[in-house]
Formats: sequence, C-alpha cells, structure tokens
Amino acid sequence: MVDLASHPTVVSHRAETKASPPHTLDADLLRSLCLEAGADDVGFVEVDREYLAAHRADIVSVFPRTKSIISIVCRMNRENIRTPMRSIANIEFHHVVHKTDGVVREIVSRLEDVGVRAINAAAVGFPMEMDRFGAGKQWLVSHKPIAEAAGLGRMGIHRNVIHPKFGNFILLGTVLLDAEVSAYSRPLDFSPCLECKLCVSACPTGAIAPDGHFDFAACYTHNYREFSGGFTDWVDTIADSPSSRAYRDRVTPAETASMWQSLSFGANYKAAYCMAVCPAGEDVIGPYLADRKQYMEEIARPLNEKAETVYVVAGSDAEAYVPRRFPHKPIKRVRNGLSNIRSIFAFLRSLTLVFQRGRSAGLNATFHFTFVGRETAEVTVEIRNKTIKVTNGRHGAADFAMTADSDAWLSFVRKEVKLPWLLLRRRLRFRGSPRLLQAFGRCFPS
Repeated sequence: MVDLASHPTVVSHRAETKASPPHTLDADLLRSLCLEAGADDVGFVEVDREYLAAHRADIVSVFPRTKSIISIVCRMNRENIRTPMRSIANIEFHHVVHKTDGVVREIVSRLEDVGVRAINAAAVGFPMEMDRFGAGKQWLVSHKPIAEAAGLGRMGIHRNVIHPKFGNFILLGTVLLDAEVSAYSRPLDFSPCLECKLCVSACPTGAIAPDGHFDFAACYTHNYREFSGGFTDWVDTIADSPSSRAYRDRVTPAETASMWQSLSFGANYKAAYCMAVCPAGEDVIGPYLADRKQYMEEIARPLNEKAETVYVVAGSDAEAYVPRRFPHKPIKRVRNGLSNIRSIFAFLRSLTLVFQRGRSAGLNATFHFTFVGRETAEVTVEIRNKTIKVTNGRHGAADFAMTADSDAWLSFVRKEVKLPWLLLRRRLRFRGSPRLLQAFGRCFPS
C-alpha cells in the first residue's frame, strides 16, 4: 500500500510555497483578462442577484461553488448573417460559436493558473445534455438572462439579446467562478430595441407577433429543423418508409443532402431573418437612419422574396400564416419532436411553449389536471382571450377536470395510444364536455 505522505507528488506539493487563491477578483483586471482572451465585451454578475433567482438552481447544479458569473459577448460579421445564402450565414454562426467556446475556455484556463476554480458552459446552449431529451430542460445555463443582468444588452421582441453597440449580431458565453468580483455590472437602463417590427415582417413562420407574442413552436419547427427535434422526425420517416422510393416520396434529395450537411459540419439554421434585419445598436443603426427605404430594399426584401420551403406542424398557426403572408414560400407539414415528452414535468413546461393562440380563438375555459401513478401533479390551465396561464394546484371552478395515470397520459400525448383506450382501461377519467378536451388539444398541435 502506498504511503501517501511519502509519495513524490505529495512531497513536492507540500514543499512548494503557493499563494492562496484570491477570494475577490479585481473587476478591472478581470475585464482586461477577458478582453485579452478574445471577448468583445464582458460583464460580471453575483450569483445571488435577484434577477437570476429563477435560474440560480440550474447554475449551482452545474458548479455548486459558483459565487460570481462572467458573461461575454463575441461579435459576428453582420453581412454574413444578412445574406439569404444560408451556407454563408451558418458558417458565420459556426465560426463564432467555436470562437466563443474558445474564449470562455481560455478565461477558465487563465483563472485556473491563479488558483481560481471556474467552469465554462457551451456557447448558445449547444451541445446539450441529451440524456434529458424529452424529460425536461436540456441546456445547462441560460445565457440570455445572465447577459441582461450583466449589462450586455436587453432582449428585443424577437427574443435575441441586443447589445447597445453591436446590436443583435452577437453570441454569448458564460463562465461560473468560485470567487467574488470587486465590482459587478448593472443591467442597461434602456432597451436597445427600436420596436421597428422588421423582425415581425421578416419571420417566415409568423413566430413573432406585433404585440410581442412569441410562438416558440413555429420558430423551433422551421428554423431548428436540422437540430434535435427535426432530426428525430427524419429518423422516424426513414424507419416508417417501406422502401427507398417511399422515402424519396416524403423527403426530397435536397432535404437529405441538407441533413447530411448538418450532421457532417454542424447543425444549420433554416432562417435567422429576425436577426438579419434588426437595425438596433450603435454600430448598426446608421444605414437604417440614413435611408430606411434603401435599408428595406437591400436587407429585408431579399429575405422576404426568397422562395424556400417553410416547415410547419399541421393544424398550427404557422400553417395558416405562411400562405397568407408568403404565398411564394411552399409549406411542408412535419413533426418537430416537441411531442417526444417523457415526463409530466416536461409536458407541463411545454404547454406555454407550444400553445397556439390562433387555434384557441373562442375558447375560454379553466382546466384541472390531476396526474397519478409514477408521477403525481395537480395543475390548473386557464385559456382565455387567446392567452394561457399554467399554475400548480387546482384553483377556481373547473369547466373540465381530468385525472389520468401519468405514463398513460404521456403515451397519449406522444400519439402512441388513443383516448378510447385510456377510457376503456380506466387510465383516464374526466368531468365536463369532451368537446372542451378536443378544443384544448387543438391549441397544442405539436
């Protein structure tokens, strides 16, 4: 058995005189370190900032010793994002994602050299913890609210963070560190968003509404077609096809080649037009102010006029929107992976994300859901005036009340079983009109 005290490594370590790691980092020196590592801007946030209360548990689960958070910005080349040529735009995304990951890793390395423990999360949330797929949140750290808290920008109505100087042509990185900082950043006291609504007019799926409503499912289905959700649908399509000819009847050669490209060189976005047309930011706003008509002709019009397939879920608001707004853009009905839910927690969390307010027109009702079995939960869902509210517990008088076995309900959500099967086996009981349940289902075609 090795005598630990006499082991050469232990002897050498104890013989060295090492300075204790600093408990508090000088903000100016830390800022210089981050900029030297390649960041274009940086801010610092204490982990117990009230603004981050909803995210603190996630942060601490990644790095329990977290005392402070570094948020960095890496700038993208604007014209590369603005082009309708998706290969150019995606190369820019990929390049800056890799750069951002490299910058935060370099920051962690330099902190480690002075004895400060730190950890960096993946830029823009990718890659994710895919063992959580269908069971809950897959990304570890939410970069956007951290960047807002660190004074690096505010989210516009398109849900991108807009930096006051660089606009929304940025990517974000985050470092969690086991040290305090001598001075912390404060959020911006204004929003760089101009509320010009160019992002509304450019979005090919109608995911961004003029009143600020955001249709997550519409954006996810099209823009992220070659990410995890669309990939699972593509695999299901292959598995369901009895022959190569049957597969080609459902998937064009260009779509197969595009999926191969994403698998080989990194997942590609189908559209980032909301980002492309955004004129906000000191470095960006000049051409928009100088000649708005020319700005529209050079930047917005080519994106709007581009003939391209737009992916939608059948029965969704996007399916109705695209032919009306962009009749020259053909739609293709697909599945988006948002129904591959494996937990009641994920199901309840998804309700506000996939809610289709257009499909909810005329529905004003309160639903009580009680889940029993492997997972238990009680929740109230109110759908009124094209809005949805989900709260834990049963509140108020229910127009429709349902009790269901949790696993059986998830199988129903995934379309593996039908409602009569659940009723016959008494895995589901309800009180109220079945039409209300049908109306509820129409609000969530994903």
